[in-house]
Amino acid sequence: MSRLRFPHPLTLLVAGVFIATALTYVLPAGEFERREDSATGRRVVVAGTYHAVPRTPVGPFQALVAIPKGVADAVSVICLVFLAGGAFTVVDKTGALRHGVDWLAKKLERREALVIPVVSLAFATAGALEHLQEEIIALIPVLLVLTRRVGFDALTAAAMSIGAAAVGAAFSPMDPFQVGIAQKLAQLPLLSGSAFRLVFLALAVGIWIWGTIRHALRIRTTPHAASATAAPPPPPPPTPFGPRQGIVLAIVLLTFVVFVYGVMVLGWDFDQMSALFFLMGVLAGLIGGLRFDGTATAFVEGFASMAFAGMVIGFARAIYVVLAEGHVIDTIVQGLFTPIAHLPVALSAVGMMAVHTLVHVPVPSVSGQAVLTMPILVPLSDLLGLSRQVTVLAYQYGAGLCELLTPTNGALMAIIAAAGVRYEQWLWFLLPLYAALAGLGVVAIGIGIAVGLR
Repeated sequence: MSRLRFPHPLTLLVAGVFIATALTYVLPAGEFERREDSATGRRVVVAGTYHAVPRTPVGPFQALVAIPKGVADAVSVICLVFLAGGAFTVVDKTGALRHGVDWLAKKLERREALVIPVVSLAFATAGALEHLQEEIIALIPVLLVLTRRVGFDALTAAAMSIGAAAVGAAFSPMDPFQVGIAQKLAQLPLLSGSAFRLVFLALAVGIWIWGTIRHALRIRTTPHAASATAAPPPPPPPTPFGPRQGIVLAIVLLTFVVFVYGVMVLGWDFDQMSALFFLMGVLAGLIGGLRFDGTATAFVEGFASMAFAGMVIGFARAIYVVLAEGHVIDTIVQGLFTPIAHLPVALSAVGMMAVHTLVHVPVPSVSGQAVLTMPILVPLSDLLGLSRQVTVLAYQYGAGLCELLTPTNGALMAIIAAAGVRYEQWLWFLLPLYAALAGLGVVAIGIGIAVGLR
């Protein structure tokens, strides 16, 4: 195990809150003017309007108040975490979940490594289609049962879920919350450049799957040769598999079908997703034989298991709250992007990608970062003679890949916390793959410039 050891996630995030507080005293306060954008339905900045505003440094107690404000800002996401986590605990109590995992493990006997590409491709596709992130938290108990059953560790479960989904989103040709908003702001046709992006999406997902398989096979154990530090095998299913368990599994599958349809077609938000998972849990409990009291008890147990993951999201959001109240977010963006204007075209594009990575730490929302930065960068790229499509690529790769890394990404921190993976463990696994993916992004930008991608 690495000698580097990070603090507990909450300690790390509270430290982030107070670092952000210190920045409100050090950095000058400033902001851009904003306008309503009809294409995206969001308020976006007006390029060239940055100006100083009266300083509003955040005091120590005000910084503490930012924590419950962060929780309140993220309440819809946190509610989804609790209700979905409770629902899957209900499903687990019926025995259906473990029976389903046992069936899959038997089918993959001596071919367990196939679990990784199959699951990773599913999550990468979901990431590319609709920026799947927070929703993964509820699935971690299922993935842990699966990975332990086939001898892999908890880090593998995190890698083939949040890792694959983030890579899929970063290189996506159609993610509506990332490339979709950025292309609208750049006045580019939606799905333009899709063939180009698909090539690099395939390469990126391939790199991630290779790295995940390499890790999983290196640490793999078996029930017959498990070490003392390995996760114990799951207990046997509490009840024999019967019609009730079969119906419960069918309900779970139907829930995911409705979930995808609701998000992709009906435009569901976190509130509708939460209601769907709650309904799934109630139906699973009653049909699975838990009755009302047993179902309620299982929900409460699930709430308890997801409490830490939910609060991590709120604490991460508090960092942004502090920076926003101190009016230094726009100052950070202005200060980081201004030097790029003096670079040659190719270097300016790579510089945009690097700066987007840095900006994503204080602005851990890809859609929020798009509406903050793209109106500034589009006229800048026109002045430099840089393709707007390449400007969008730089934003995608810089902000999207940072989702894998930054502790201000509440979903990432909540998922690895729910899996029992320490942040430094995740980093040691991630960094070589992150370097490879960032290098792939630079190559894609270079090729995009060379071929005149529009």
